[in-house]
Amino acid sequence: MKELTIGPNDAGQRLDRFLAKAVPLLPASLAQKYIRLKRIKLGGKRVERDTRLQAGDVLQLYINDEFFDKPKEENAYLTVAAPKLNIVYEDDHILLVDKRPGLAVHPHDGAEYGRTLIDHIQAYLYQKREWRPREENAFTPALCNRIDRNTGGIVIAAKTAEALRVMNQKIKDRELDKRYLAVMEGTPKVREGSLKGFLFKDEKKNRVFVSDSPKPGAKTCQTNYKVLVSRNGLSLVECELITGRTHQIRAQFAHAGHPLLGDGKYGKLDKRYDRNYQALYSYKLTFCFTTEAGALEYLNGKSYRVEKVDFVQEYFPDFRL
Repeated sequence: MKELTIGPNDAGQRLDRFLAKAVPLLPASLAQKYIRLKRIKLGGKRVERDTRLQAGDVLQLYINDEFFDKPKEENAYLTVAAPKLNIVYEDDHILLVDKRPGLAVHPHDGAEYGRTLIDHIQAYLYQKREWRPREENAFTPALCNRIDRNTGGIVIAAKTAEALRVMNQKIKDRELDKRYLAVMEGTPKVREGSLKGFLFKDEKKNRVFVSDSPKPGAKTCQTNYKVLVSRNGLSLVECELITGRTHQIRAQFAHAGHPLLGDGKYGKLDKRYDRNYQALYSYKLTFCFTTEAGALEYLNGKSYRVEKVDFVQEYFPDFRL
């Protein structure tokens, strides 16, 4: 329990607005809940959230010490009162989450403080008491893979240090089969094939460039694809990432003359469709371990997929995966 004494400069404020400033890591919805449960008191008595504070008032706050820390990237999970996660699969070691388009995975993607996928995952595990940050020396639940802000699909989170170590190695060794669905403009002449090339990333422009021949600083890239259905000048394709470069699928299809629908960075927005971000979704994940996987061996051979993909329903309503 902590006590806060109201000084002259804080007098006259509503309790809820004072708490937002004095304890910024405490979400407003959680503050209201604590007021209702009498975990926040004024002078030892129940208080309402719209009570005007007076100089000399003493607040008693029966809340976890974590909420009194200074706001920083490492404790953003505390600001998430009600984590919003679409969980595809969960066990003691890993969490598979279907990330919605528009949500950044990490704070450095330019997302607002406390509003990224990792914030929600850490908040979820913290509130389940599966992760107790003050009892850990170093480990923090972390993402094993990432996808672009405006790309949706399955993201892997490690709940234990061993899971993080093993999964990162499996991703590096390409022992995971990741499948994407995408809507491209037009229909390629070869309906099932492989796009190969060399990809160069321009950090300043935050975009990549694909060439058919080697270039200084460029890395090889390969995407296998299969056209599932074509209609009205659009094609639904399934993609298999052989390499995992930044913006690889988007850039390779654009280079091949078939940019993804809604991708204004590597193509042009089609005014016929109300879509301003790429139609791309990481919809299926299969664990294909070829080497020992330690505590995650039980995952070998298992496959998981999302329940639905919005652009499949919108542009190909009769198609069934």
